[in-house]
Amino acid sequence: MPETHPDADHELWDRALGAYLGFAIGDALGATVEFMRPREIAQQYGVHRHIMGGGWLKLPVGQVTDDTTMSLALGEALLRGGRTALQDFVAHDDVGLIRTIGDAYVRWLKGKPVDCGNTCRRGIQRYMREGTLEGPFNPGDGGNGALMRNLPAALATLGNDAAFEKLAMAQARLTHNHPFSDAATLGLGQLLRLLLRGTEPTHCRQWVSQWVEDNPSFRFVPYRERATAYVVDTVQTVLHFFLLHEGFEAAMVATVNQGDDADTTGALLGMLAGARCGASRLPMRWLDRLQPATVKAITEQTQGLLSIHDPHHFL
Repeated sequence: MPETHPDADHELWDRALGAYLGFAIGDALGATVEFMRPREIAQQYGVHRHIMGGGWLKLPVGQVTDDTTMSLALGEALLRGGRTALQDFVAHDDVGLIRTIGDAYVRWLKGKPVDCGNTCRRGIQRYMREGTLEGPFNPGDGGNGALMRNLPAALATLGNDAAFEKLAMAQARLTHNHPFSDAATLGLGQLLRLLLRGTEPTHCRQWVSQWVEDNPSFRFVPYRERATAYVVDTVQTVLHFFLLHEGFEAAMVATVNQGDDADTTGALLGMLAGARCGASRLPMRWLDRLQPATVKAITEQTQGLLSIHDPHHFL
Protein backbone atom coordinates (compact mmCIF):
# COMPACT_ATOMS: atom_id res chain seq x y z
CA MET A 1 0.00 0.00 0.00
CA PRO A 2 1.45 3.43 -0.89
CA GLU A 3 2.31 5.43 2.21
CA THR A 4 0.23 8.42 3.29
CA HIS A 5 1.82 11.69 2.23
CA PRO A 6 3.26 13.22 5.41
CA ASP A 7 1.95 16.72 4.71
CA ALA A 8 -1.54 15.66 3.73
CA ASP A 9 -4.76 15.65 5.62
CA HIS A 10 -4.63 11.93 6.30
CA GLU A 11 -8.31 11.20 5.81
CA LEU A 12 -8.57 13.24 2.60
CA TRP A 13 -5.43 11.64 1.23
CA ASP A 14 -6.75 8.18 2.05
CA ARG A 15 -10.10 8.87 0.38
CA ALA A 16 -8.59 10.50 -2.71
CA LEU A 17 -6.04 7.76 -3.24
CA GLY A 18 -8.75 5.19 -2.57
CA ALA A 19 -10.89 6.72 -5.30
CA TYR A 20 -8.11 6.65 -7.91
CA LEU A 21 -6.75 3.22 -7.01
CA GLY A 22 -10.29 1.87 -6.71
CA PHE A 23 -10.93 3.21 -10.18
CA ALA A 24 -7.96 1.28 -11.55
CA ILE A 25 -8.94 -1.88 -9.70
CA GLY A 26 -12.42 -1.78 -11.24
CA ASP A 27 -10.95 -1.14 -14.67
CA ALA A 28 -8.56 -4.10 -14.46
CA LEU A 29 -11.13 -6.44 -12.92
CA GLY A 30 -13.93 -5.51 -15.29
CA ALA A 31 -11.82 -5.66 -18.45
CA THR A 32 -11.78 -9.47 -18.29
CA VAL A 33 -15.56 -9.67 -18.76
CA GLU A 34 -16.15 -6.60 -20.92
CA PHE A 35 -18.83 -7.22 -23.59
CA MET A 36 -19.90 -10.48 -21.96
CA ARG A 37 -23.43 -11.07 -20.72
CA PRO A 38 -24.09 -12.14 -17.10
CA ARG A 39 -25.03 -15.66 -18.19
CA GLU A 40 -21.79 -15.99 -20.17
CA ILE A 41 -19.78 -14.77 -17.19
CA ALA A 42 -21.48 -17.29 -14.91
CA GLN A 43 -20.82 -20.13 -17.33
CA GLN A 44 -17.14 -19.28 -17.72
CA TYR A 45 -16.15 -17.99 -14.28
CA GLY A 46 -18.99 -18.74 -11.89
CA VAL A 47 -18.64 -15.41 -10.10
CA HIS A 48 -15.86 -13.29 -11.60
CA ARG A 49 -13.79 -11.93 -8.71
CA HIS A 50 -10.10 -12.19 -9.68
CA ILE A 51 -7.88 -9.75 -11.57
CA MET A 52 -6.54 -12.09 -14.22
CA GLY A 53 -6.22 -10.11 -17.44
CA GLY A 54 -7.42 -11.69 -20.65
CA GLY A 55 -10.80 -10.68 -22.00
CA TRP A 56 -11.39 -9.53 -25.55
CA LEU A 57 -8.32 -7.26 -25.30
CA LYS A 58 -6.12 -10.18 -24.16
CA LEU A 59 -4.58 -8.07 -21.41
CA PRO A 60 -1.73 -9.10 -19.14
CA VAL A 61 -2.64 -9.56 -15.48
CA GLY A 62 -3.19 -6.21 -13.78
CA GLN A 63 -3.18 -4.06 -16.90
CA VAL A 64 -5.72 -1.26 -17.07
CA THR A 65 -7.57 0.01 -20.15
CA ASP A 66 -8.43 3.36 -21.67
CA ASP A 67 -10.47 4.35 -18.60
CA THR A 68 -7.39 4.66 -16.43
CA THR A 69 -4.86 5.70 -19.06
CA MET A 70 -7.08 8.48 -20.38
CA SER A 71 -7.69 9.69 -16.83
CA LEU A 72 -3.94 9.77 -16.30
CA ALA A 73 -3.60 11.77 -19.53
CA LEU A 74 -6.08 14.34 -18.21
CA GLY A 75 -4.27 14.46 -14.89
CA GLU A 76 -0.92 14.97 -16.59
CA ALA A 77 -2.35 17.89 -18.56
CA LEU A 78 -3.72 19.52 -15.43
CA LEU A 79 -0.35 19.16 -13.72
CA ARG A 80 1.43 20.52 -16.78
CA GLY A 81 -0.84 23.56 -16.81
CA GLY A 82 -0.63 23.93 -13.06
CA ARG A 83 -2.39 26.25 -10.68
CA THR A 84 -1.94 29.37 -12.79
CA ALA A 85 -3.46 27.88 -15.94
CA LEU A 86 -6.45 26.62 -13.97
CA GLN A 87 -6.98 29.99 -12.32
CA ASP A 88 -6.73 31.78 -15.69
CA PHE A 89 -9.24 29.39 -17.22
CA VAL A 90 -11.76 29.78 -14.41
CA ALA A 91 -11.42 33.53 -13.94
CA HIS A 92 -10.67 34.76 -17.45
CA ASP A 93 -11.84 31.98 -19.81
CA ASP A 94 -8.26 31.52 -20.99
CA VAL A 95 -8.37 28.34 -23.09
CA GLY A 96 -4.68 27.51 -22.75
CA LEU A 97 -5.39 24.81 -20.21
CA ILE A 98 -8.05 23.21 -22.40
CA ARG A 99 -5.65 23.11 -25.32
CA THR A 100 -3.11 21.47 -23.04
CA ILE A 101 -5.75 18.85 -22.25
CA GLY A 102 -6.58 18.41 -25.93
CA ASP A 103 -2.89 17.97 -26.73
CA ALA A 104 -2.62 15.37 -23.97
CA TYR A 105 -5.51 13.42 -25.48
CA VAL A 106 -3.78 13.57 -28.85
CA ARG A 107 -0.56 12.17 -27.35
CA TRP A 108 -2.59 9.49 -25.64
CA LEU A 109 -4.26 8.45 -28.89
CA LYS A 110 -1.01 8.52 -30.85
CA GLY A 111 0.51 6.31 -28.16
CA LYS A 112 -1.77 3.50 -29.39
CA PRO A 113 -3.77 2.76 -26.22
CA VAL A 114 -5.11 -0.75 -25.81
CA ASP A 115 -8.61 0.54 -26.53
CA CYS A 116 -10.37 3.77 -27.52
CA GLY A 117 -14.10 4.40 -27.78
CA ASN A 118 -15.44 5.65 -31.09
CA THR A 119 -16.71 8.96 -29.71
CA CYS A 120 -13.42 9.72 -27.96
CA ARG A 121 -11.51 8.88 -31.13
CA ARG A 122 -13.77 11.00 -33.29
CA GLY A 123 -13.51 13.99 -30.95
CA ILE A 124 -9.74 13.80 -30.62
CA GLN A 125 -9.35 13.52 -34.39
CA ARG A 126 -11.60 16.57 -34.84
CA TYR A 127 -9.39 18.50 -32.43
CA MET A 128 -6.31 17.38 -34.36
CA ARG A 129 -7.77 18.53 -37.68
CA GLU A 130 -9.57 21.70 -36.66
CA GLY A 131 -8.21 22.75 -33.28
CA THR A 132 -11.79 23.22 -32.06
CA LEU A 133 -12.40 22.69 -28.36
CA GLU A 134 -15.97 21.49 -28.79
CA GLY A 135 -17.94 19.83 -31.55
CA PRO A 136 -21.63 20.40 -32.29
CA PHE A 137 -24.32 18.46 -30.50
CA ASN A 138 -24.33 14.88 -31.70
CA PRO A 139 -27.01 12.34 -30.70
CA GLY A 140 -24.27 9.70 -30.89
CA ASP A 141 -22.26 11.40 -28.13
CA GLY A 142 -24.31 9.86 -25.32
CA GLY A 143 -21.57 7.42 -24.37
CA ASN A 144 -19.63 7.32 -21.11
CA GLY A 145 -16.20 8.38 -22.39
CA ALA A 146 -16.22 11.90 -20.95
CA LEU A 147 -17.55 10.67 -17.63
CA MET A 148 -15.04 7.84 -17.28
CA ARG A 149 -11.94 10.08 -17.34
CA ASN A 150 -13.17 12.98 -15.19
CA LEU A 151 -11.73 11.95 -11.81
CA PRO A 152 -8.61 14.17 -12.09
CA ALA A 153 -10.80 17.24 -12.63
CA ALA A 154 -12.54 16.54 -9.33
CA LEU A 155 -9.24 16.19 -7.47
CA ALA A 156 -7.66 19.31 -8.93
CA THR A 157 -10.62 21.55 -8.02
CA LEU A 158 -11.68 19.99 -4.74
CA GLY A 159 -11.93 23.31 -2.92
CA ASN A 160 -13.93 25.08 -5.64
CA ASP A 161 -17.25 23.74 -6.94
CA ALA A 162 -17.59 26.34 -9.70
CA ALA A 163 -14.11 25.56 -10.97
CA PHE A 164 -14.95 21.85 -11.01
CA GLU A 165 -18.09 22.35 -13.09
CA LYS A 166 -16.33 24.57 -15.59
CA LEU A 167 -13.31 22.29 -15.95
CA ALA A 168 -15.37 19.10 -16.10
CA MET A 169 -17.56 20.45 -18.89
CA ALA A 170 -14.60 21.76 -20.88
CA GLN A 171 -12.69 18.48 -20.78
CA ALA A 172 -15.88 16.54 -21.58
CA ARG A 173 -16.89 18.69 -24.54
CA LEU A 174 -13.56 18.10 -26.25
CA THR A 175 -15.04 14.77 -27.34
CA HIS A 176 -18.66 14.53 -26.18
CA ASN A 177 -21.50 17.01 -26.70
CA HIS A 178 -24.68 15.50 -25.36
CA PRO A 179 -26.88 16.57 -22.41
CA PHE A 180 -26.83 13.11 -20.83
CA SER A 181 -23.03 13.03 -20.96
CA ASP A 182 -22.92 16.52 -19.43
CA ALA A 183 -25.32 15.61 -16.63
CA ALA A 184 -23.56 12.35 -15.81
CA THR A 185 -20.08 13.91 -15.80
CA LEU A 186 -21.19 16.63 -13.40
CA GLY A 187 -23.42 14.38 -11.30
CA LEU A 188 -20.99 11.57 -10.53
CA GLY A 189 -18.24 14.15 -10.10
CA GLN A 190 -20.30 16.02 -7.53
CA LEU A 191 -21.07 12.79 -5.69
CA LEU A 192 -17.37 11.92 -5.68
CA ARG A 193 -16.57 15.32 -4.19
CA LEU A 194 -19.07 14.74 -1.38
CA LEU A 195 -17.42 11.40 -0.63
CA LEU A 196 -13.94 12.89 -0.69
CA ARG A 197 -15.06 15.44 1.88
CA GLY A 198 -16.23 12.64 4.17
CA THR A 199 -19.94 13.39 3.82
CA GLU A 200 -22.15 11.06 5.84
CA PRO A 201 -23.68 8.12 3.91
CA THR A 202 -27.23 9.23 4.70
CA HIS A 203 -26.59 12.64 3.17
CA CYS A 204 -25.00 11.05 0.10
CA ARG A 205 -28.08 8.89 -0.38
CA GLN A 206 -30.29 11.95 -0.07
CA TRP A 207 -28.13 13.77 -2.58
CA VAL A 208 -28.43 10.90 -5.07
CA SER A 209 -32.22 10.81 -4.63
CA GLN A 210 -32.48 14.52 -5.31
CA TRP A 211 -30.13 14.33 -8.30
CA VAL A 212 -32.14 11.51 -9.85
CA GLU A 213 -35.33 13.47 -9.25
CA ASP A 214 -33.76 16.42 -11.08
CA ASN A 215 -32.40 14.12 -13.81
CA PRO A 216 -35.12 11.46 -14.20
CA SER A 217 -33.53 9.80 -17.23
CA PHE A 218 -31.02 8.30 -14.78
CA ARG A 219 -33.63 6.78 -12.46
CA PHE A 220 -32.35 3.36 -11.43
CA VAL A 221 -35.22 2.00 -9.34
CA PRO A 222 -36.21 -0.53 -10.46
CA TYR A 223 -32.81 -1.43 -11.87
CA ARG A 224 -33.04 -2.39 -15.56
CA GLU A 225 -29.91 -4.59 -15.55
CA ARG A 226 -28.27 -2.75 -18.42
CA ALA A 227 -24.59 -1.96 -18.10
CA THR A 228 -23.72 -0.75 -21.60
CA ALA A 229 -21.51 2.17 -22.58
CA TYR A 230 -24.62 4.34 -23.07
CA VAL A 231 -24.06 6.82 -20.27
CA VAL A 232 -27.55 6.40 -18.83
CA ASP A 233 -27.06 2.63 -18.48
CA THR A 234 -23.61 3.18 -17.00
CA VAL A 235 -24.78 5.62 -14.34
CA GLN A 236 -27.81 3.55 -13.41
CA THR A 237 -25.62 0.50 -12.91
CA VAL A 238 -23.01 2.31 -10.85
CA LEU A 239 -25.49 4.08 -8.59
CA HIS A 240 -27.56 0.93 -8.10
CA PHE A 241 -24.68 -1.20 -6.87
CA PHE A 242 -22.95 1.62 -4.99
CA LEU A 243 -26.03 2.18 -2.87
CA LEU A 244 -26.95 -1.51 -2.63
CA HIS A 245 -23.64 -2.65 -1.11
CA GLU A 246 -21.73 -0.84 1.62
CA GLY A 247 -18.52 -2.83 1.18
CA PHE A 248 -16.06 -2.15 -1.63
CA GLU A 249 -15.63 -5.79 -2.65
CA ALA A 250 -19.31 -6.71 -2.66
CA ALA A 251 -20.22 -3.65 -4.71
CA MET A 252 -17.39 -4.26 -7.16
CA VAL A 253 -18.10 -7.95 -7.73
CA ALA A 254 -21.81 -7.29 -8.28
CA THR A 255 -21.05 -4.51 -10.77
CA VAL A 256 -18.51 -6.24 -12.99
CA ASN A 257 -20.58 -9.42 -13.12
CA GLN A 258 -23.18 -7.43 -15.02
CA GLY A 259 -20.72 -7.56 -17.92
CA ASP A 260 -21.22 -5.29 -20.97
CA ASP A 261 -19.02 -2.21 -20.42
CA ALA A 262 -17.63 -3.77 -17.26
CA ASP A 263 -14.27 -2.00 -17.27
CA THR A 264 -15.99 1.39 -17.13
CA THR A 265 -18.80 0.50 -14.74
CA GLY A 266 -16.20 -1.23 -12.57
CA ALA A 267 -13.89 1.77 -12.69
CA LEU A 268 -16.60 4.28 -11.78
CA LEU A 269 -17.95 2.05 -9.03
CA GLY A 270 -14.40 1.67 -7.73
CA MET A 271 -13.97 5.44 -7.78
CA LEU A 272 -17.02 6.05 -5.60
CA ALA A 273 -16.62 3.01 -3.34
CA GLY A 274 -12.88 3.68 -3.02
CA ALA A 275 -13.54 7.24 -1.90
CA ARG A 276 -16.06 5.89 0.59
CA CYS A 277 -13.72 3.34 2.18
CA GLY A 278 -10.29 4.89 1.53
CA ALA A 279 -7.11 3.37 0.13
CA SER A 280 -6.25 1.78 3.44
CA ARG A 281 -9.33 -0.47 3.19
CA LEU A 282 -9.05 -1.53 -0.45
CA PRO A 283 -8.73 -5.31 -0.90
CA MET A 284 -5.01 -6.00 -0.97
CA ARG A 285 -5.46 -9.09 -3.15
CA TRP A 286 -6.69 -6.76 -5.91
CA LEU A 287 -4.35 -3.89 -5.24
CA ASP A 288 -1.34 -6.20 -5.35
CA ARG A 289 -2.39 -7.42 -8.82
CA LEU A 290 -2.29 -3.98 -10.41
CA GLN A 291 0.85 -3.28 -12.38
CA PRO A 292 3.31 -1.40 -10.12
CA ALA A 293 3.82 1.37 -12.69
CA THR A 294 0.10 2.10 -12.63
CA VAL A 295 0.01 2.28 -8.82
CA LYS A 296 3.04 4.58 -8.83
CA ALA A 297 1.58 6.90 -11.48
CA ILE A 298 -1.76 7.14 -9.68
CA THR A 299 -0.14 7.79 -6.30
CA GLU A 300 2.10 10.55 -7.63
CA GLN A 301 -0.69 12.11 -9.67
CA THR A 302 -3.13 12.11 -6.76
CA GLN A 303 -0.63 14.03 -4.66
CA GLY A 304 -0.01 16.55 -7.41
CA LEU A 305 -3.65 17.11 -8.31
CA LEU A 306 -4.73 17.70 -4.74
CA SER A 307 -1.96 20.28 -4.42
CA ILE A 308 -3.06 22.41 -7.38
CA HIS A 309 -5.68 24.50 -5.60
CA ASP A 310 -3.55 25.32 -2.55
CA PRO A 311 0.25 25.09 -2.72
CA HIS A 312 0.57 24.62 1.06
CA HIS A 313 -2.14 22.09 1.78
CA PHE A 314 -4.31 19.57 -0.04
CA LEU A 315 -7.58 21.31 0.85
